[in-house]
Amino acid sequence: MVRIPVSRSLRRATAAALAIALPALPLGAQAASAIDVPTIKYERFVLPNGLVAILNENHASPVVTVSIWYHVGSRNEVPGKTGLAHLFEHMMFEGSQNVAPGQHRTMIQSMGGAFNGNTYEDRTTYYDVVPSNELETALWMESDRMATLLTRVDQARLDAQREIVKNERRVRVDNVTFGAANEITLAQLYPPGHPYNWILFGSMADLSAASLDDVKSFFRTYYTPNNATVVISGDFKPAEARQMVHRYFGPIARGPAIARSTPPQITLSAEKRLVLEDARARLPQLRFAWPTIGNGHADLVALQILGTALTLDRTARLTKLLVYDRQLATSVNAANFDFESPNNGIFQIAVTPRPNASLTEIERVVDSVIASVKASPLSVKELQRVKSADAVTTVTGLQTGFQRTELLGQGEAFDKNPLSRFAVMTEFVKVTPADVQRVAGRYLTEGRMVLSMVPAGKLDQISKPDQPYTNVTPGRSTGAGGR
Repeated sequence: MVRIPVSRSLRRATAAALAIALPALPLGAQAASAIDVPTIKYERFVLPNGLVAILNENHASPVVTVSIWYHVGSRNEVPGKTGLAHLFEHMMFEGSQNVAPGQHRTMIQSMGGAFNGNTYEDRTTYYDVVPSNELETALWMESDRMATLLTRVDQARLDAQREIVKNERRVRVDNVTFGAANEITLAQLYPPGHPYNWILFGSMADLSAASLDDVKSFFRTYYTPNNATVVISGDFKPAEARQMVHRYFGPIARGPAIARSTPPQITLSAEKRLVLEDARARLPQLRFAWPTIGNGHADLVALQILGTALTLDRTARLTKLLVYDRQLATSVNAANFDFESPNNGIFQIAVTPRPNASLTEIERVVDSVIASVKASPLSVKELQRVKSADAVTTVTGLQTGFQRTELLGQGEAFDKNPLSRFAVMTEFVKVTPADVQRVAGRYLTEGRMVLSMVPAGKLDQISKPDQPYTNVTPGRSTGAGGR
């Protein structure tokens, strides 16, 4: 529902590019702290204009990935101007001074390559995967739009991309069964004005109101070399790549300094019981969400372990009870979604019930499992399964240049450390059952959101219908219900 964590899987690619040692994990948490942590060889340098470049040489295949990370996302918007970060992602494909609209796509495809961009709460990324001999072309195109995009931005192109973004919101939010759930979750957990209060698509009203001056100002502020990281991974010669980065990005002028504030940590003073109706739905869903903490917070790793321990596999506590033993659900997922801000994250449990299953009974099971974790620590075996799974996915997920650019780019952008993911892995190993028990008690409190999602008119299917609730279905007047 929120920022997707960087891929944690890596696999040995070549001895020159990837040095990994993964011994068997012993059962004791203290003994497990001796695990060798994997690493990736890279070169990092900074241009005089502030652009950070990271080079990861890997000759496993004749392919290279170029990834450009701009440290901007929906978090950097303000109320009344939401959706600009995502809108601008689309504008970046509208051509630049030396690349005509649509030419980026045709050039990359003519090479047999791949490209895309994505926007999240805290960052926007563009990538090009091309044959090794086309590295210079990819760097030239990315530098051209960083330097000269505004030469192509006009009202007609803005209007065209605005409609495309609006339609994307319709397809992915407004016209999807229970598609409003993520927007409701953020709005209910974070107060108005908080930078994580809205989804990255923004509101239709704000998209309609976005002006050409808004878009140009956004570009001049955030699409600058001192707010960007270029990551290159794959089959190339580092000395040549370094020269190319200097040649194409070096002349671009530094942008203004960006002031970054730390949003406040949020707690809910009481439970929020909400109902979302949808005429397209045939079966209900149930979601629990707590405001928690994010990237860099001391409790984050223990919260991540808690989510995995609850739903990792068929023997995990929630999955075992809801899906296999009681057969109340077809699936259940629990995870802590962390934002860049250490003060902000969301711990969420999402349940897809079986037909005719009671949401009330599902809530009772979920509450009983949470209570059991608070009452007594996880077993050593439970904790070790989670640590082993994390180690395996970390080691098996760096098999492509794209995955390596994701890991290195996110580490640099958020932590000023391209290998911060491996530092997190070290912290995973140190977590004890008592740590997991402590964070369950601290964060999974009564101050939470419980969202019952039901077919339109089926209010009898919501969880605990006798308790007061608020109907947050879009298009209808918000009202209280229950007895």
